[in-house]
Amino acid sequence: MTGPKGGYYKAELGEPHKFDPAFRGPVHNRGCTDVLCCVIFVIVILGYIALGTVAWMHGDPRKVVYPTDSYGQFCGQQGTSNANKAILFYFNILQCANPAVLINLQCPTTQLCVSKCPDRFATYIDMQYSYRRNKSYWEYYKQFCKPGFNNPDKPVAQVLRDEDCPSMIVPSRPFLQRCFPDFITRNGTLTVANKTSFKDGNGKTRSVADLRDAANKVTAMQQGTKSGITSLLDAKEVGTKIFEDYASSWFWILIGLVISMLVSLLFILLLRFTAGVLFWFVIFGVIAAVGYGIWHCYWEYRSLKGKPDSDVTISDIGFQTDFRVYLQLSQTWLIFLISLAVIEGIIILVLIFLRNRVRIAIALLKEGSKAIGCIMSTLFYPIITFQLLALCIAYWAVTAVFLASSGDAVYKVMSTLPDCKYTNLTCDPKTFGQSNVTKLCPGSQCTFAFYGGESWYHRYIFAFQLCNLFIFLWLVNFTIALGQCTLAGAFASYYWALRKPADIPPCPLASSFGRALRYHTGSIAFGALILSVVQFIRIILEYLDHKLKGAHNAFAHFFLCCLKCCFWCLEHFIKFMNRNAYIMMAIYGKNF
Repeated sequence: MTGPKGGYYKAELGEPHKFDPAFRGPVHNRGCTDVLCCVIFVIVILGYIALGTVAWMHGDPRKVVYPTDSYGQFCGQQGTSNANKAILFYFNILQCANPAVLINLQCPTTQLCVSKCPDRFATYIDMQYSYRRNKSYWEYYKQFCKPGFNNPDKPVAQVLRDEDCPSMIVPSRPFLQRCFPDFITRNGTLTVANKTSFKDGNGKTRSVADLRDAANKVTAMQQGTKSGITSLLDAKEVGTKIFEDYASSWFWILIGLVISMLVSLLFILLLRFTAGVLFWFVIFGVIAAVGYGIWHCYWEYRSLKGKPDSDVTISDIGFQTDFRVYLQLSQTWLIFLISLAVIEGIIILVLIFLRNRVRIAIALLKEGSKAIGCIMSTLFYPIITFQLLALCIAYWAVTAVFLASSGDAVYKVMSTLPDCKYTNLTCDPKTFGQSNVTKLCPGSQCTFAFYGGESWYHRYIFAFQLCNLFIFLWLVNFTIALGQCTLAGAFASYYWALRKPADIPPCPLASSFGRALRYHTGSIAFGALILSVVQFIRIILEYLDHKLKGAHNAFAHFFLCCLKCCFWCLEHFIKFMNRNAYIMMAIYGKNF
């Protein structure tokens, strides 16, 4: 309540205070709030920077970008012998079907970098037989053998023991920079090059289903999930279509965004003059549209009422993938008619009983448009929020990649002999040739397995990834909350100005932004922390639900669904409370 000389009265005391056009409220009431949380937040940010620095020191993104062959070399890396060989080829992908692959994270077969994937079925035995008549068979086959091997007359048993060449090759295509069998489903049957079976080069005939199982294991090993290659191929196809559509129409998308921005700006500026007309136009437009829907449903219901087979109920025909089947039933249109009539009645009753609230809403729209017109800089503040969010996302993504690529190359013994006791033991490729392993297990090799280590850093990489995710959520929520508090303070400056726009302080948005950072960083961080904890729990629940999809435990699924629902409601409730808390902080300068 304003006083006679430009002051305002404090409602509970009736005492006049000097009006502050810079919107600081009573000066002695505004100070730093939730200092402890502010200190913790700053320490966490410094720790986050330290985590990123350590990850950048130990990580190597090439380990994520490029596949690694059995000798620890990157496929497709420029400046190396594999510069033109960007695809990883598995000598015997059937070996990857072993369940131990997901435990040892190693497919027990030689892996080489190649320039292209095989495009035909062939075995080394058939190649050696045909080579004597036509040298081109060997020229094609040897590109999938070890570099430097050029002895097609070597006995087959020795070649397969030493893994100089693969025992077979199958038509493949590159996916995730790896050669996977070219699966095609024809009439519900899985095939590769129109075949459902093939020779494995060891005298056995195998099914294409065996290749699918092996490819699924490799995909699960690379992706850290058991979703398999089928879902990844679907995701890749969808992603490719989206990228192609974007690449061909990005210019029109940009034009559409600019036009929508200009129209939105014009709409906001004119809202003060057209708020009432526009609001009632939308309301009566909705009422008219629903009314037309009621009439159309009634007309369809009357038209179908006398036709044969239209009186069949929905429960009689059951679930149908073609929705047009339901539109031939009179019961469907009766349900639509009743639903629209109920919606129409609710809208009319709301307008009748809440007509005063409607008038207040129209007044708020007009006043909001005036406030934006006086503080035009608020229209561009979302750009600042977007840039801060982009910075948070980029830092999180880069840190996650460097953490995932941390570690040294780990080599393990791989042997074709089933009774070799040294299989899967770590080894050193530099000294492996002089060890007794090659004598006790002829044909064994010291091949690259994965990236890892035994130091404390490598043991806690998963914990670091969780910390990276949680701090990322905290920073994102802090950025959004900072925007809410800043805009609340800027519009509060407009609201409490007696003579608008004369009494509005200069640069109200910048002043509000400075106040929020100077006095309320701790309070904003406090609210963002609470929300981040709930979101982090929701992510864990989603992860558990994803892992338990293959389990047949109805109680576990029900319990998880209940938890997910509860935490979803809790998250939205906290968002609502936080937003109002930030508004009160911006107005009164109180803590969270």
